[in-house]
Amino acid sequence: MPRSRPTRHAELALERFLPYRLSVLSNRISGAIAREYQQRFALSITEWRVMAVLGRYSGLSATQVAQRTAMDKVAVSRAVARLLDSGRIARDFDDDDRRRSVLRLSEAGYAIYDQIAPLALGFERQMLDGMVEEERALLFRLIDRLDEMELRAEHAKDSDATPS
Repeated sequence: MPRSRPTRHAELALERFLPYRLSVLSNRISGAIAREYQQRFALSITEWRVMAVLGRYSGLSATQVAQRTAMDKVAVSRAVARLLDSGRIARDFDDDDRRRSVLRLSEAGYAIYDQIAPLALGFERQMLDGMVEEERALLFRLIDRLDEMELRAEHAKDSDATPS
């Protein structure tokens, strides 16, 4: 029986693939911080991200929270439901459009936020402690640049997919 030739497949070196590397790093950092608030407050990463965004930008809709966090709308919706049930956030209606609901941290939510935010900032300080200020500034400039470039690439992809 003749031996078949091995099939050549596309190669993807994950250790050099930027989206993969960023995802793994993000997951590891988020997981390290999350262990603390999951144990102390029984919060998921998604719930904390919703709370963090509302702690900074009160009065957003769930859709706006999903946009700011780049998280799946369904995951945000579930997190919002759990946070509403636990009394950590409250839902109000927009003064200009009574059909639109907006979210804010409740007093119980702020009590938790005010404990987790300093923990997260402390973890960030500890993690970045090995970098000099110039490296930190460069890192954040590069992250901002990557963010711009990703949005441009996404827009170009969407434009290419639009029928003429």
